Amino acid sequence: MDHWNAIETHIETPIRALFDANDDRTKQLGFEQSGIYFDFSKTHMENVLLEKFLRLAEHQDLAGQIMALTTGAIVNSSENRPAEHTAERGMGAQSSVEHANMLRIRMQALIQAIDAGALGEIEYIIHLGIGGSALGPELLLEALKIGDEEYQTAVISNIDGCALEPVLERFDAHKTLIVIASKSFTTAETFLNAHSVIDWMREQGVSDPFGKIVALTAMPEKALEWGIDETRILPFSETIGGRYSLWSSIGFSAALTLGIDVFDDLLAGAAEMDQHFQSASFDQNIPVIAAFCDQYYNQARGCEARAIFAYDERLRLLPKYVQQLEMESNGKSVLVDGKPLNRHSSPVIWGGTGTDAQHAVFQLLHQGTRIMPVEFLAVIEPGHSLGEDHHRGLLLNCFAQAAALMTGQPSDDGNRNYPGDKPSVTILLDDLDGRKLGALLAFYEHRTFVNAMLLGINPFDQFGVELGKETATALLQGGGAEMDPSTELLKNRAFHA
Repeated sequence: MDHWNAIETHIETPIRALFDANDDRTKQLGFEQSGIYFDFSKTHMENVLLEKFLRLAEHQDLAGQIMALTTGAIVNSSENRPAEHTAERGMGAQSSVEHANMLRIRMQALIQAIDAGALGEIEYIIHLGIGGSALGPELLLEALKIGDEEYQTAVISNIDGCALEPVLERFDAHKTLIVIASKSFTTAETFLNAHSVIDWMREQGVSDPFGKIVALTAMPEKALEWGIDETRILPFSETIGGRYSLWSSIGFSAALTLGIDVFDDLLAGAAEMDQHFQSASFDQNIPVIAAFCDQYYNQARGCEARAIFAYDERLRLLPKYVQQLEMESNGKSVLVDGKPLNRHSSPVIWGGTGTDAQHAVFQLLHQGTRIMPVEFLAVIEPGHSLGEDHHRGLLLNCFAQAAALMTGQPSDDGNRNYPGDKPSVTILLDDLDGRKLGALLAFYEHRTFVNAMLLGINPFDQFGVELGKETATALLQGGGAEMDPSTELLKNRAFHA
C-alpha cells in the first residue's frame, strides 16, 4: 500500500466543520505535559487522517526508531554513530548516561570554583560560539534570566565586529571570563572572535588572558594544545550534534549565569518529555501528533513554510532556534540509503514575536494566497510586574489571531474577505521556568526526529553546512581555482583589487 498516497489524497474537511461534528475535539486534540498545554484542534487533523499516519508510522518502524534513539543505538547512519543528546537527560546507553553525569559534576565543580573566586573577580562572561554552540545558550539566557544575575553574559557568534565591539566597550577586561564553545575546537568564526577578545584583554593590561578561558568541546586534546588548562576544559560527547548540545557542557555559560539549579530543572523537564515520547501511544504522543500535522501540510497541502510566533518577549529567540533545529536536521534530499528523496523535506521555518508580527506579516497569513501553518506560543504567568492590561492584552491577541485564522470573515468585497480555514497550533505554558523550557525544547527535538523518520532521512548529519565554509576558507587563503565572474567581481570591488 502507498501510505503517502493515502495521505495526499485525503479528502479534507474544513476545521470549523470538524468542530461542529465532534463536541470532544478539543479534548481529543489537546494534550498536557510538564506544565505545557498543546492544542492541535485548529488543524485539519481528524480520526481518518490520523489512522493513515499511524499506518505510515508502522510502515516506517517509528516505534523501533524511537527505541533506537533513546537507547543509544546507531541512528546517524552516514557517520555510523548514535545521537546521544537524550543521554544528557538520563535516557540512553547506561555508559553514556553515566559519562554525561560525570561530566555534569565536573561542570558544576568549575561553576562552584568560579563563584568562589578561584579565577579572580569575575563580573562579565563572553561566550564565543556559532550555530548550536551559541544559539542554545543564548536562548536559555534570554528566556530564563530574572534580572539580578551575578554575571553579565554576552553571547557572540557573528564575526562582524559590530557584534563584538560594543561588548568589549562595555565590559571590564580584568573581570571578564572568556568561554570558547566549539565542538571541533577548530571553528574559524569562533576563533577569529577569540583572538580578538584575547588581544583586547592584553591591550587592557590583563597579563594572562589564557588564565581566564574556559573551553567547551568534544575535542579536549585540541583545547589543551591551544593552551587552555585541563581544569578549565569541559568536554562533551562527539555523538551530540551542535544543535542538540545545549544540554551538555555547551550550556555552561547559561548554568553559570542562571545557576546550576535552573540548569538541572531544564534537564529534568527535558527528561519528562523524553519519557512521554518513548512511552506514549502514537495517538497520544505529542511530538508524534505534531509531526503528523507537519507532514500533512508539507506533503498533502504543499505548504513550503511554517511560521512560529512567540507571544512572550522572553521567547523571542525560539523561532530562530527551531529554524536551525529543523532546517539543519531535515534539509536533506536523499534517503538514509542514499537514494533520492522524491518529496519535500523540511519546510522553511520562520517567525517572530507577538504582538509586533501582527502589524507586519499577518497580512499574508490572513489574506495571502499561500497556506501557512502557524504555531502560537504563550505563557500564562507574565514575566514582568507591570499592570495586568499588558499581559491580558498579549494573551487575548494571541488567542484572537488563532481564532481569526480559522474562522475568517466572508465579504463580497474581495479586499475585505478573509477566507479562514487557516491551520494553527497553540502551545500554552503555565509559566516560564527551566523545567517547562526544557520540556518544550525536547518536544521540538523529538518532533524533528519523527518528521525525519516518516520521510526516511537522517536528521543527524549536516554536510550541507560545510560547502560554503570550505569555499570561504579557499577565498580567505587566496588559493584554489578562480571563482565565477560574479564572485570575482564582488571580491575585487570589495577589496579594490
